Amino acid sequence: MQEASYSFLKSLLLTPSPSGFERPIQEVVRAWAQSYADEVRTDRHGNVVAVLHPGGQPRIMLAGHCDQIGLMVQHIDDNGFLYVQPIGGWDMQILLGQNLTVWTRQGPLAGVVARRAPHLLTSEDRNKVPQFTDIWLDVGVKDRKEADELITLGDPVTLALGVREMRNHLLSSPGLDDKVGVWTVMETLRLLHGRPLQAAVYCVSTVQEEIGLRGATTSAYGIHPAVGVAVDVCHATDTPGNDKKQLGETRLAAGPALFRGANINPRVFERLEKSARDRDIPVQVRGTPRATGTDANVMQLSREGVATGLVGIPNRYMHSPVEIVCLDDLERAATLLAEFCAGVTPDIDWTP
Repeated sequence: MQEASYSFLKSLLLTPSPSGFERPIQEVVRAWAQSYADEVRTDRHGNVVAVLHPGGQPRIMLAGHCDQIGLMVQHIDDNGFLYVQPIGGWDMQILLGQNLTVWTRQGPLAGVVARRAPHLLTSEDRNKVPQFTDIWLDVGVKDRKEADELITLGDPVTLALGVREMRNHLLSSPGLDDKVGVWTVMETLRLLHGRPLQAAVYCVSTVQEEIGLRGATTSAYGIHPAVGVAVDVCHATDTPGNDKKQLGETRLAAGPALFRGANINPRVFERLEKSARDRDIPVQVRGTPRATGTDANVMQLSREGVATGLVGIPNRYMHSPVEIVCLDDLERAATLLAEFCAGVTPDIDWTP
């Protein structure tokens, strides 16, 4: 991966973006897109749209969501301990004992999420999964008064952000879901910059996917594309305990996943698969027998319908502090999307 692109990826991963609080990360996206797009705009919902060849036909929308799961401060008790509620889907057993950051108006505030020590738990409590009302966030203040000077109810909270480089081009970080999708569509923008295009390409960093695919709904309506491809993470099943009979087989470093099923236009899938063959890009085919829980779902249903595809970045340990992806899969996905977009002409029939 070239140095500037890797630096952009790390900037995304080190910038907080809980659903509804995506402004900081969208500033990073806009700064990147300005160098490569013919037009960059932000809609009233907060989606960033970077456009190449805006007068071309058809309009292609590439979408990756920039929001990550997070928490929100709901209550501060008299001793200054914070009680939080989830933004997006959490596994409580993973959350316990983590280092967190409260993103206050005055800046980041370090904290830890905790409950009573195991020595002090009853046997019944020790064997049950706690609820959010059973845990608290300790930010080291003396009392409620000090907490109120620093924190406003409704402040967002994330896991402590960071990037860890691992062997074999693997990378671990919270928030890979789906900042790697944003990176992929914006790297596609870079790869297409200066290339001849017949289609208009709209690279979109969508918001609020984790709480209901909301940004893709509004941005797809505004763009009115004929073709749309969502880029999101998908479950890598190359770890112990996964039932491949139900989930399929998806491995890190084996290339991006191309999905088939009711949510996917077969002509889009076929052209993505052909683009991969033409450039000798390894891909993994996955079936999805129902609507996916990704931006592809709402893109497909926008207006009179969009010919939709879904590219998955294999990801281990999704919605955890230690998500893992392979950098090779990211690069291959961006190259694949660039070849796909460059090959789209106005005369293609997308009717299934």
